[in-house]
Amino acid sequence: MSEHETAPTENPVEPEGVKYCTFEDFTKVALKVAEIIAAENHPNADKLVKLQIRVGERTKQICAGIKAWYPPETLVGKRIVIVDNLEPRKLRGEISEGMLLAARDEATGGLTLITTDAPDFPSGPGVG
Repeated sequence: MSEHETAPTENPVEPEGVKYCTFEDFTKVALKVAEIIAAENHPNADKLVKLQIRVGERTKQICAGIKAWYPPETLVGKRIVIVDNLEPRKLRGEISEGMLLAARDEATGGLTLITTDAPDFPSGPGVG
């Protein structure tokens, strides 16, 4: 074992507010890069934005509660990280076929999308 590695604990203690998932659980999640090709306010919800995204050769729709931080017109062209294999569900009458990843600053209430730092990065590749 190198000096930077630590031995796994026999029974790790979950910090308050944290629920561990197993490595096997994590391998089920398909994180992909997606390009936002269209965005509009959700017709039946005050906080949701409806996004059309391209994931490789596929196009799909996701709904996200980001309206307070991102007007729809600022989203087109962004390359975001999504959970591509989340079970589709209906949100206020619209189907959402995935989930975008974002980080929330609890101190300020700010929110930022998890994006690629390469503006021409292709959509579709997995993240890992």
